[in-house]
Amino acid sequence: LNHSEIPPFTIEDNTDGGDEIRMKYRYLDLRRTLVRKNLELRHRMAHLVRNYLDSERFMEVETPVLIKSTPEGARDFVVPSRMNQGQFYALPQSPQTFKQLLMVAGFDRYYQIVKCFRDEDLRADRQPEFTQIDCEMSFVERDDVLNIFEGMIRHLFKELRGIDIPELPRMSWQDAMEYYGCDKPDIRFDMRFVNLSDIAKNKEFAVFNDSEYIGAICAPGCAAYTRKQLDELTEFVKRPQVGAKGLVYVKYNEDGTLKSSVDKFYDENDLKAWATACNAKPGDLMLVLCGPKNKTLAQLCDLRLEMGERLGLRDKNVFKPLWVVDFPLLEWDEETQRFYAMHHPFTSPNPEDIDMMESNPGAVRANAYDMVINGVEVGGGSIRIHDTELQQRMFRCLGFTPEQADKQFGFLLNAFKYGAPPHGGIAFGFDRLVSMFAGLDSIRDTIAFPKNNSGRDVMIDSPSEISEEQFKELGIGLTR
Repeated sequence: LNHSEIPPFTIEDNTDGGDEIRMKYRYLDLRRTLVRKNLELRHRMAHLVRNYLDSERFMEVETPVLIKSTPEGARDFVVPSRMNQGQFYALPQSPQTFKQLLMVAGFDRYYQIVKCFRDEDLRADRQPEFTQIDCEMSFVERDDVLNIFEGMIRHLFKELRGIDIPELPRMSWQDAMEYYGCDKPDIRFDMRFVNLSDIAKNKEFAVFNDSEYIGAICAPGCAAYTRKQLDELTEFVKRPQVGAKGLVYVKYNEDGTLKSSVDKFYDENDLKAWATACNAKPGDLMLVLCGPKNKTLAQLCDLRLEMGERLGLRDKNVFKPLWVVDFPLLEWDEETQRFYAMHHPFTSPNPEDIDMMESNPGAVRANAYDMVINGVEVGGGSIRIHDTELQQRMFRCLGFTPEQADKQFGFLLNAFKYGAPPHGGIAFGFDRLVSMFAGLDSIRDTIAFPKNNSGRDVMIDSPSEISEEQFKELGIGLTR
């Protein structure tokens, strides 16, 4: 029916086309069966989500794409207004304020599979435009939200992967940081951190004595690691991306003896106390890092994930979801010397902690929750503030003057005056969910026409310059 030139790469599962050329000719890449299957999975998942939420009496409502820029959160993409020269719209980072307004309006169960935009540096699981399953419910508490959306995730696993997911465990943010070094723990395998600070100090080893925190993981069956393998692990933790100064190891040999890289400072009884604390068995290997606590926890997290990878414990066909709850409400930024909302400024504080908002804001827990699957945060949300006075207290904690709060969020505060119901919600990263179900490391192949790591669409050559005439129409001074 039509003539075709020879394609620039083979349109087969194992193509000879690199990323750049496949993205330039994405319409040809989409002919490949592997890529098409990802888009079919995306279609089916969207269909199942809509049917599930419809059965739970949710209503899909579209919210605006041209909205107001706010300084909190990630960077906005801005759009100049020709009719209101010198003023700009922003593209939504999420429909957060609009879905809260829908709760004031009496739409008690809202959802939307919606495009969101963030002008952030990119990586494998991040694009400048991405899709969320965005949801909100009125007259709910935390458990109501968790139960509904745990049900949705279990439904998706059953229908799309044929897997029965048991009830999701719940872990506090504090425990996640203490035992896994991050707020999105991969619980497909154990290797929880053990704090050895109390039992490893006060010997002649100055490195430990001078450290705020000494933490260990126990790698099962690795006592037979060679010197070369241990040197590789040491080099891994010394990489700039990890940043540790060194690694201490203890081999718990099959014959019950213990051999370590610090034998000069610790005898057999000392090392046995470490093994007991780590619940180590003959044949296991203990790996120990030390330093400032928060920094060392992050380094141990990298080491734990690396060991999980080396031992084949991070199987993409095994799924271990959980809820992480009780996040801090606020986080302190040293550079600007102020608190920022860990999620967003509409997150409700834990009712037990409200009295500390002024006296000890850093200790206040949020009534917030994330769903984590295999070390990836796939969704997050919170119970919202629905009281004008409490919302104003939150803005004060964030350093807003009443005038600043009114200028940026006056429309929401005014809406609350007309009887906002208690409400809460959640948003899932739709692209991330699809890539996880497809067994992919990157979200790019779950999107029909993605951007590259520089935020460019090489197929249509976007972003691009605009004409001088367009600059004049928009009332913007020429930048070139």
